[in-house]
Amino acid sequence: MTELSRTPPQAVAERKPRDDEIDVYGLTHAGKVRPVNQDHFLICQLKRDLITHSTSLPDVRELGGSPERLAFLAMVADGVGGGPMGEEASRVAVESITDYVAQCARCYYAAVTTDEDEFTAALSDAALQSHTAVAKRAEADPAHRGMATTLTLWIGVWPDVYLLQVGDSRCYMLKGDILTQISRDQTMAQDMVDQGLLPPAQAAATRWANVLSSSIGGRQTSPEVTHLRNDWGTVWLLCSDGLTRHVTDGRIQELLRTMTSARQVCEQLLQEALDGGGSDNITIIVGRAFRKEPV
Repeated sequence: MTELSRTPPQAVAERKPRDDEIDVYGLTHAGKVRPVNQDHFLICQLKRDLITHSTSLPDVRELGGSPERLAFLAMVADGVGGGPMGEEASRVAVESITDYVAQCARCYYAAVTTDEDEFTAALSDAALQSHTAVAKRAEADPAHRGMATTLTLWIGVWPDVYLLQVGDSRCYMLKGDILTQISRDQTMAQDMVDQGLLPPAQAAATRWANVLSSSIGGRQTSPEVTHLRNDWGTVWLLCSDGLTRHVTDGRIQELLRTMTSARQVCEQLLQEALDGGGSDNITIIVGRAFRKEPV
């Protein structure tokens, strides 16, 4: 697990966005080639229980609780293993980690007290429990052996953001006009780049680009947690590689800079990925906080 990057304390605490000041949208599409969509996503608020906004899952627990929003959660999972196996792996991962976060008091208390060590440990533990759930499902049925999934989870506890990363689904941040890839692809190709064995420009073209070095349910799981700062107007993008295979970072930056709403830009990004070939499943989540009135 990577060490948290420390954020300097604020001189004056700033209010968190109201629910009507959060613009967020998510979608998923099978693409043009694959017969099964192996991706899943989830967008939800964390209060004392879980209030779902949007998801591809067939059934998510939703219970009433405290009206105060403690945190906002979004995640993308891209299943591997082929057909129904990949779909089940990503679904089990999202369901299990959602259940863990919804029920684990440590997550709520850590969110309220901003205890970074406790909160980071809870997120890493959630990833490992999700890994165990997928691995057990695979062991129980020989036909499902080899199934695994990526997992990219964004949780906002204003003004802090925590990113949990396993695999190569990505998280981008647009701040001002600058687009930054926050997540690190956990692939064999990226490992070779980091070791100086492969030039970065060749990473996407090599056969190792799509071989995961870490996954939920796979042979190795290495959760990485990154701590960041959120601000009004900062745009966050989570996506599976079905988007980035066909839409360049430069084009993503341009579309996010000129977006009119999270829904509009998600649908435009999807269309461009389909127009570019749609060779894989495509999942996109975009979110931002925008101030409606001065304080």
